[in-house]
Amino acid sequence: MKTAKPYPPETTGARAPGLEERLLRQLEWTVLRRLDGILQGDYRTLLRGAGIDLADLREYQLHDDVRYIDWNVTARLQTPHVRQFTEDRELSAWFLLDLSGSVDFGSSDVTKLAVSSGFVALLARVLTRHGNRVGAMLYGTRVDTVLPPRLSRQHVLNLMRLMRARPRDIAAPGAGTSLAELLNAAAATIKRRSLVLVVSDFISQPGWDDALARLAQRHEVVAVRLYDPLEMALPELGLVTVEDAETGEQLFIDTADPAFRRRYQAEAEAREAALRDALARAGCDTLELSTDDELLEAMLRFAALRRQRARLKIGARWPPHLRPGTPAGAAA
Repeated sequence: MKTAKPYPPETTGARAPGLEERLLRQLEWTVLRRLDGILQGDYRTLLRGAGIDLADLREYQLHDDVRYIDWNVTARLQTPHVRQFTEDRELSAWFLLDLSGSVDFGSSDVTKLAVSSGFVALLARVLTRHGNRVGAMLYGTRVDTVLPPRLSRQHVLNLMRLMRARPRDIAAPGAGTSLAELLNAAAATIKRRSLVLVVSDFISQPGWDDALARLAQRHEVVAVRLYDPLEMALPELGLVTVEDAETGEQLFIDTADPAFRRRYQAEAEAREAALRDALARAGCDTLELSTDDELLEAMLRFAALRRQRARLKIGARWPPHLRPGTPAGAAA
């Protein structure tokens, strides 16, 4: 039996006093307690920071940070090698939050913004409970709010308040969202290697994929992609007026036309394939969040993603014939 989605409800008008406190407490009781020991525990964690103590050397691999190349070893062995360090438990995490008009969309009672708010609030609380610092950059039509990393519960409440209270600006006609602006601003702002979570529907002007790849070369990046099922296939609703949430442009369409719905689905599938290809080329992990997802299930998928990343890191430290899971004598 499915549980109710504990996403923060949409509000209009004046903000109720203490609303963020009540919402966060609800998330802590309904979801966070069930996650204890999955994402982080007292002795082992799936969320690690960068260290300074040298632990090992290994061959350079695609998307490794070139700053960690050991040039002396590389010169001796004639093969690029990178330094690996003992990882700290504490890390700095940054949320790059796309709050443009398109995230206000939702075909049911849950919008992409509500999904984003619930996920960010819960993960930020998971991180800060164990001494990690959390920062955020908020983007509407421009990057206008930067929260430096802090680790208090009040800091998480302030982040929730900013996400919910921020007005949705209408972009200039033909402009739309420029996700590259947010990613480039993050690259200039975040100096220390961090866990960076880009929470967006990735409906943007072209060029963001190169900026994301550059960010992933220096930081550990997770693309948290928001979407709604209605964006994939158009139901038969008859004659309807649709509006671009970012530019305000309106269009009158006939959803009863089978040929139009087929073209819509074909365009959606092509856009989906291009998006996934761009995220893969950027070299970052991807977590997809739908408006019909359960928040607990989404967090468990995130935990599985981190577990897979941890296994890949461990495997990269061992020579091929000694990697965990390699049958004895496989290198013979």
